[in-house]
Amino acid sequence: QVQLAESGGGLVQAGGSLRLSCAASATISNIVVIIDMAWYRQAPGKQRELVASITSDSTTHYADSVKGRFTVSSNNAKNAVFLQMNSLKPEDTAVYYCYAHARILFETRDCWGQGTQVTVSS
Repeated sequence: QVQLAESGGGLVQAGGSLRLSCAASATISNIVVIIDMAWYRQAPGKQRELVASITSDSTTHYADSVKGRFTVSSNNAKNAVFLQMNSLKPEDTAVYYCYAHARILFETRDCWGQGTQVTVSS
C-alpha cells in the first residue's frame, strides 16, 4: 500500500504564495515504484481537474490556468512531489489532492492523498 501525505495548504490573500508538499510512503517500500505524481484540485461544484504532473523522467505538465504561476517538482528519490504556487488567485481555491501512479510488484495503482485545502481570499 502506498500512502500519500499532503501538507502546506492554508489561507492566503490573492497574490500570495503557498507551497504544497506530498510524501509517498509504503509498507514495503522496496517493491514500490512511483511512475509519476501529480496534483489535482477540486473546487466546490466543479469536477476534479489536473493541475500539474511530473513523470519519472521529470517531464512536467501544467493546466493552462496555472501556467507561469505554479511549479511542480519532485525529489531525487521520486517519492515526493511539491507544488509551488505563486500569484494565487481566488479561483485557485480548492481542495488539492496529491496523486501517484505506482507499481507494486506486478500491479499498478492510482493512489490519492486525503487532500489539503487551499483558500485564496480577494
